[in-house]
Amino acid sequence: MKIVRLDHVNLRTSRLDEMIRWYETYVGLRNGPRPDFGFRGAWLYAGDHAVVHLVEVTEECASVEPKIEHFALKAKGLAKFLKNLEANEIPARVVKVPGLPIIQVNVEDCDGNHIHIDFHENET
Repeated sequence: MKIVRLDHVNLRTSRLDEMIRWYETYVGLRNGPRPDFGFRGAWLYAGDHAVVHLVEVTEECASVEPKIEHFALKAKGLAKFLKNLEANEIPARVVKVPGLPIIQVNVEDCDGNHIHIDFHENET
């Protein structure tokens, strides 16, 4: 067996509609087709691939202490991304990864999940 790539991240949320809007508006993912699992959720796509899966839960907070520290997405369009965050007062921490040609933009979604969006350093 050989792992080829990370397929998706699955997040539980009690704020499904707000999370869908957040990932569409600020990360640029697209809400797309999802199998009927018999419970509410959403699959958010980057191109043809559903990279973030959301599952609606009824409790206020899916987890007080998350088991995952963050997940990362690779992207293009750093200036436009930062402008959108700033215009919507979304806090972000921009970090140049030492020794790699990567600029990380660290944000939290509306449920507090840490995400970093990675851009090539030539976009600065």
